[in-house]
Amino acid sequence: MSHNSNSTNNHNQTIKIIAVTTIVLSLTACTNNQNTTQLKTNSEAVGVSIPENQTNPKSQSTAKTENLNFTVPPQFQGKTVYKVEPKNNEKVIALTIDDGPWPKTTVEMLDILKQNDIKATFFWVGTSLKNHPEIAKQVVAEGHAIGNHTWNHLYKRMDAATAKSEIEKTNELIYQTTGVKTSFFRPPGGYLNNGLAAYAKSQKNSVVMWSVTSADTDPRAKYQVFVKNILRDAKPGAIVLMHDGGGNRERTVKALPEIINGLKQQGYRFVTIPELLEMEK
Repeated sequence: MSHNSNSTNNHNQTIKIIAVTTIVLSLTACTNNQNTTQLKTNSEAVGVSIPENQTNPKSQSTAKTENLNFTVPPQFQGKTVYKVEPKNNEKVIALTIDDGPWPKTTVEMLDILKQNDIKATFFWVGTSLKNHPEIAKQVVAEGHAIGNHTWNHLYKRMDAATAKSEIEKTNELIYQTTGVKTSFFRPPGGYLNNGLAAYAKSQKNSVVMWSVTSADTDPRAKYQVFVKNILRDAKPGAIVLMHDGGGNRERTVKALPEIINGLKQQGYRFVTIPELLEMEK
C-alpha cells in the first residue's frame, strides 16, 4: 500500500510542477507581448498590435527598428525630386501609392505587394489616416515606407500657418498611430506653388514628385491603360504614381499585378523612396 501511496504522491507532485511551470511560462509570454506592444506604439494601438506580434514577429520588429524614421539623404533635403540617376544605370524603380489608407483597396494592394515580395511607398492623407488607423498599422507592419500627403488634400494657395498645419498635423498623427517619423512629402495634385512645398522644404523634407504616372485617376480609362502607361514610360530610377484612396481604386488593384509582372520582365527591381534616393550616383 505504502508503495502505491508514494507513487500517487509523486504523480501529484509532478502534475503540480507542470501546472506551476505552465502558469509561469504563460505569464512570461503575456508580459513579453505587452512590453513589445508598448515599445511599438501608443495605448490606442494595443488592440491591433498584439495579434500582429503573434502572427508576424519579423515584420513587427522591422517596423519598430528600421522603419521608424524615414530620413532624407543630405543631397535631397529641401529639394524636389522627380526621379534619380542610379549608379551603373541599375534597373530600380519605386512604386508610390497616394491618398490612403483606404478601406478594402489598400489591403488588397498590400496582399499583392506581399505576394511579390515588394515594398512600396505610401503617401498618406491625414483625414484618411484618422478614419483608418488599423490599415495604417498594417502598412507599417509589412515594411513599407511612409510619406506625408497633407491633412485635407487641398490644392489651393494657402498662407504659411495653414501650410504648416496641413503638414505637421499629418506628421503628428502618423507618429501617434504608427510610431513612424517621415521627412518625405508629396504635394496634392503635384502643385508646387501653393505654399505646401515651400514649408516642406523649409523643414528639409524631400518633396517627392514622380516621373511615371499610371493616370489611374482618369474615370474613363480601362485598367489596361494604367499598365500600358507605366510599362511604356519606366526607366531606371523612375518614381511611379498610383492611388489606393481618394475614390474607387478597384481598377488600380486590378492593374497592379500586371504592372509588377511587366516591370519584372523588363528586369526591374522594386525599392522604396528612401532606398531609391540612397542610390543616386
